[in-house]
Amino acid sequence: MAAETIREFEALEAQAQKLLSGFIAGGHEAVAPALIQPANVYLDVIGETLRARTYVFQDPNGVELCLRPDLTVPTCLLHLERPSNGETTTKYCYNGTAFRFQPSDADAAHPREFRQLGIETFGGEDREKVEAETVALILEGLKEAGLTDFGLRIGDLGILQSVMDGADMPQRWRQKLMHQFWRPDAFRAELERLTNRPSAAADALDPELRKLVEGAAPGDVPGILSRYLEAEGIELIGSRALVDIAESLVLILEDAKAEPLAPATAELIANYVGVNARAKAAGARLKDLMRDQEINISDALDTYQRRLALLADAGVDVSKANFSAQFGRSLEYYTGFVFEVVAPTLGDQSPVAGGGRYDTVLRACGAKEATPAAGAAIHTERLLAAVVGGQALNGEAS
Repeated sequence: MAAETIREFEALEAQAQKLLSGFIAGGHEAVAPALIQPANVYLDVIGETLRARTYVFQDPNGVELCLRPDLTVPTCLLHLERPSNGETTTKYCYNGTAFRFQPSDADAAHPREFRQLGIETFGGEDREKVEAETVALILEGLKEAGLTDFGLRIGDLGILQSVMDGADMPQRWRQKLMHQFWRPDAFRAELERLTNRPSAAADALDPELRKLVEGAAPGDVPGILSRYLEAEGIELIGSRALVDIAESLVLILEDAKAEPLAPATAELIANYVGVNARAKAAGARLKDLMRDQEINISDALDTYQRRLALLADAGVDVSKANFSAQFGRSLEYYTGFVFEVVAPTLGDQSPVAGGGRYDTVLRACGAKEATPAAGAAIHTERLLAAVVGGQALNGEAS
């Protein structure tokens, strides 16, 4: 690393500590979760995309562990280890290292070891207010660090869920589409399959296995599958449990007997996912889209509009924010509002900061009940690249 780069990084780290102090002054407690985390909890929470990029290993006792790929889940686990003090809202902040596998040709904006400067809020009955405060605080921090040219992209998984709930389809299909939403190509392929040939997956099954399972009670399928695999000399390899495979098998055969998804419903979902507009105009576009199908998403749209108003009240210029219905972030634990901050010098694939709402994570980590939660993190290396790159561009322009 060149001396100039070292000085730049040290300056940004000093700025990060300054921003961390600002988070603390705003009521967030600074924490330092462990670098090594229990893999079983972590991998259940983060979803398939990030699971494949997490460094997993076993200690000498055979316990499966991982290097934290982000700091949100470790902060949740740390919070749950503490005795409850009766407070309804708890706020944390951190500045630490995370690790994710990257291919050998990855650029400097995607290192395997990187730093996250972030905030998390657990509790808080006014969800939209917490979300607006989170975005405003992150943007304030980015500006403090010298980032002046950036775009704000937002999404809302709550609206997507409302659209799915109103669409005419079996509940298992809603779950499939929501599960694939994080992978646009897979989502489109699943929507096309359900519309044209929902039986396609069953056609690939061994006819003998299909005959054994069809008509059997769901509770008997794991035993049937186990005996079939043993008779065929097939070893169960991978992370999926036999009971999970059996459940998927039952659903595949249910799909084989189902009528295809109505073309109008498929078109509605495809049109919704295609909405990309300025945040202020998006609400009206979504309302018009749903009106023709007589699907009521008014509650979700009211929440969306209220959040925009709170963002504006918090000092965020929502006139420049962009809404994308397809945007859901790469982490599958998000459950509602999501956002990313993008610098033009880095592009959409390398956001400088991002976050959102993840109300199911604390429960998945061991909490006795679901807890409202929202947070966000700044990617320090990308912030450095964006600030330095922006200064270089400004210097060339001048």
